[in-house]
Amino acid sequence: MIPVLNVNWESIPADYSLSERDADVLALIETEELTVFTFDGLKRRTGLHSETLSRILSHLEQEGIVKKDHEGYRVTPKITELKLRPTHKETPTTPLIQTFLPSDLMTQQLILSLKGKWFGMLRWLGISENNQGVTLKWITEDGAIQIAANIQGTALNIEAKFLTSNNVNMALKASYQLMSLIGKLCISSQSSRHAIARNVGYYGGFFMPA
Repeated sequence: MIPVLNVNWESIPADYSLSERDADVLALIETEELTVFTFDGLKRRTGLHSETLSRILSHLEQEGIVKKDHEGYRVTPKITELKLRPTHKETPTTPLIQTFLPSDLMTQQLILSLKGKWFGMLRWLGISENNQGVTLKWITEDGAIQIAANIQGTALNIEAKFLTSNNVNMALKASYQLMSLIGKLCISSQSSRHAIARNVGYYGGFFMPA
């Protein structure tokens, strides 16, 4: 859910016309460092009514801060001009699973396969990207728990944010549903590479001296 935020309005350039709710949604997007997000995911994360959120996003599009595309909504560089990070303490994250991905895994392909996926009790929220890695984010259908998978090289960390519920068991079940999907994608990727390798012929013994 959207917390009550203390936004520093003096930091907002005068040429932006933002309401308090606009600023609240933007502050949440910036706090989560979302670069791409979906309407349904953000609706569950904020708890806002569909019509209210639709009006806010439409206004943010007019201001050129977000842009709608085939993946949902994409944040534009203009958001960095606003500096809307909330001054209150951010919801802490709870580590659930820490492991490593196979070193020969095509990580970018895994990320593409996970983006936008709904499964089990998790609904797709969005993705954040920076120099340290990529974080894919989901939220439970009731909006109570947020699950994130952070990928840095071969390191995989799955963690939870308890938004309206401290149900650790639910968070663990959701994280293992995610881990199960990641495992299947890893096995599928490896099988595909082996199939390609089996179809590639290698012909030795034709070394031509210089």
